[in-house]
Order: sequence, then structure tokens, then C-alpha cells
Amino acid sequence: MCGIVGYTGPKEAYPIIITGLKRLEYRGYDSTGVALLNSGLKVYKKKGRVADLEETLVGVNLHANTGIGHTRWATHGEPSDRNAHPHTSASGKLAMIHNGIIENYAQIKKELVNKGYTFTSDTDTEVLLNFIEDIRSNNNCDLEEAVRVALKRITGAYCILLIDEDDPETIIAARKGSPLVIGVGKGEHFLGSDASPMLEYTKEVVYVNDYELAIVKPNELILKN
Repeated sequence: MCGIVGYTGPKEAYPIIITGLKRLEYRGYDSTGVALLNSGLKVYKKKGRVADLEETLVGVNLHANTGIGHTRWATHGEPSDRNAHPHTSASGKLAMIHNGIIENYAQIKKELVNKGYTFTSDTDTEVLLNFIEDIRSNNNCDLEEAVRVALKRITGAYCILLIDEDDPETIIAARKGSPLVIGVGKGEHFLGSDASPMLEYTKEVVYVNDYELAIVKPNELILKN
């Protein structure tokens, strides 16, 4: 039962994400990681506990106002630093976290390998992320549309949070069969597997429905079917 946390707004994202991940530790996990957006995309992840990741980041400049974090329970690939989430796309522009299982990932991975893609992990998540990027680049569409097209192709359960280096205030999220809650603040939004990571910041929450796509910005929340 992996845990996800996201934030976009005026506050420092990293402390909110780390605290949120600690509140989701009850779900069980074997590795953890964060992706932060500020003057570029930075990803930090590690096998083990949230506290282990924190220890490795002491003294690191973690300033960012948008970010996502994850606690992973291994399904595809052994517990390891390289299989921990978030994963980055082949271009290095996108980062994604994912709860759930993509049942037809092997078929999609084969197609991507035939196109020249290589993979740094054993996860179905990295396959889905590169599939989204491939759709965007080959169809000259925006990231939202690429996510929508990709999710129509896959089978399985998912909750995904996706960030783009070129759009540093936006988190794109979607779910099917895996919970997602969005907290609404003043000029900020919080995302989580449940409401526990955001209750100290806001009591106004939105429960995302299956097959909904959420476009989350500091001052805007759009839900689309």
C-alpha cells in the first residue's frame, strides 16, 4: 500500500512532503523518494525508511515550491534505490509517482524498447512514464492530453502524480482504483493517498473519482472526466 504526497503553492514543498510521507508510513513500504521543481527537476530517493532519506539530504539545497513524494511497496522489481519512486522520463524533464499495478506494462515496454528507449529500473511505473512522454513527443500534444491517451491504453489500477520541469507550478494527477485526496488551501493545493498529510493546513478536501484527471496549480484545481 504505497503512499503519495504532493504540494504546489508558496510554501517550501520538501518539509510538507516529508512530513506527509511520515504520516503515511502506516501503509507499509520499503523505499521512499521525492521530486522537487525549482530551476530544474531534482529527484532524491532511497531504499529504506523516510528517516533514511532525510539523513542523506541534510545540508542539500531543497528549495522548491512544487514537489511530489512517495513510499513504495515493491511490486515490480526488488526494493532498491533505482526501483524507488519518483521515476524520471528518458528526457529528464518529467517525474512521476504511482500507486497500483499496470498489468500490460510488459507489452508497452517492448514497444518502447523497439523505439530505442532504455530503462533504469524494473518498474511498471517507469514504463508508463516513458509511454506518456513518447505520446507527447510523437503527437505534438500537451502533457495533459498525453496522460489521457496513455491511460486509455493501459489496464490495471493506478494513482499517478506527474510533474514537468517546463511547467513548475503544475501537478497532473489521475486515479483508477487507488485513492487520491486533494486539499484546497489559500493559493496552494495538497495531494495525498488520504487526508492525513494535509489536515494541519486545510480542512477543505476533494476526493478524486475513478477515471478523473486533476490539473493542480497553486490557484487552480480542474477536475476532468
